[in-house]
Amino acid sequence: MNQRILVVDDEEPIRDLVASYLKADGFVVEELANGQAAVERVRRADDLDLIILDVRMPSLDGIEALREIRRVSDTYVIMLTAATEETDRLIGLSVGADDYIPKPFSPREVVARVKAVLRRDRSANTAANFDERSEPLRFPAMVIDVDTHTVTVDDAPTELTALQFSLIKTMAENPGRVFARHQLIERVWGNDFFGEDRIVDVHIGNLRKALHDDPSEPRFIATVRGVGYRFVGHETAQGQSGSHT
Repeated sequence: MNQRILVVDDEEPIRDLVASYLKADGFVVEELANGQAAVERVRRADDLDLIILDVRMPSLDGIEALREIRRVSDTYVIMLTAATEETDRLIGLSVGADDYIPKPFSPREVVARVKAVLRRDRSANTAANFDERSEPLRFPAMVIDVDTHTVTVDDAPTELTALQFSLIKTMAENPGRVFARHQLIERVWGNDFFGEDRIVDVHIGNLRKALHDDPSEPRFIATVRGVGYRFVGHETAQGQSGSHT
């Protein structure tokens, strides 16, 4: 079945150009002119494989639209941003964008980015890809069940996105090991990732919020300055006192 892409931009020539290149590559493409329409489309049916979402739009801008979309869908989202608007890119990543493409862009680059993101396969770290008898990862205050794709903290279930689950699982499988940003990108996002490695910092920040993990006194994820991150959930409170934050 051909993968379905939604292109959302208030500029019709841009929509048509991107859509034409995607269709020529075999994708099924829908087009919408504003963020509100995109949110309503996703609420009606979560059957899209990827959304290309412009940031600057009337009615509802791309960042607010993405916030609403993330309430109901984990569909891949690539954002289109003005080349000079770094703030837009960082905010977009913080609320759940998977990648961004600065304007002006080549439509061939858009197609390449779409293919790269779709190759990441959100299901790569879900239950279907693990042995049925996989043992949960158990730590003093956290249990990670790879079969049910769930995380509990202090015996309470925690809501994580698929990407956040992949991040915590990757680190928890190697407790104490320091992961550089590029290593987490390779393991979680895949070798086809386009973009800046600061995306790791954004998603680690969101993961910490979901886990109620204070970076100044980490229970689960410690920052190793100038290097990356490590899982400290296996350590005792005394052992954590030496963690870099």
